[in-house]
This record gives sequence, structure tokens and C-alpha cells, in this order.
Amino acid sequence: MPEEKIFVIPLNEVKKVPHYKRARRAAKEVREYLIKHMKSADVKLDMKINEKLFERGVKKPPAKIRVKAVKEDDGLVNATLVE
Repeated sequence: MPEEKIFVIPLNEVKKVPHYKRARRAAKEVREYLIKHMKSADVKLDMKINEKLFERGVKKPPAKIRVKAVKEDDGLVNATLVE
């Protein structure tokens, strides 16, 4: 039976990297957060999450993002955007 959770992932740490790397770092932060909290190394992010992170360009990712994570029986975690 798949496990399903909704997370609000803070992206405050992204502000500490150079402005031209921020959106890429935000994607990495989302992945690391889900690996830690869903206890699985295999995480797949939906295209909508990527589009949301890059929506205002590379320099200005959102401060937080709301994500729904579903962990399958085989350990795969699929993350989608919640709006």
C-alpha cells in the first residue's frame, strides 16, 4: 500500500548560494528533503515542480514549495506539485 504525504519544503538555504545557481540548488534541496523525510534514496520529481522552481528565472526561486510525495512498495518516491 503506497504511503502518501504532503510537505511544505522551505527553500531558505537557497539564498546562501550565488544568484545564478539558486533555482538549480532549489531542485537539489527538494530532492534532499524528500530523501530524508520519506527514507528512500530513489526520488523522482515531476516536471511541474521544476517549472515552479524556474518560474521566475534562475535567480528568484520561491521561498517554499508545497509537494505531495507518494512512496510505492518498491521504495520509489514520486513527487508532484500541490496547488
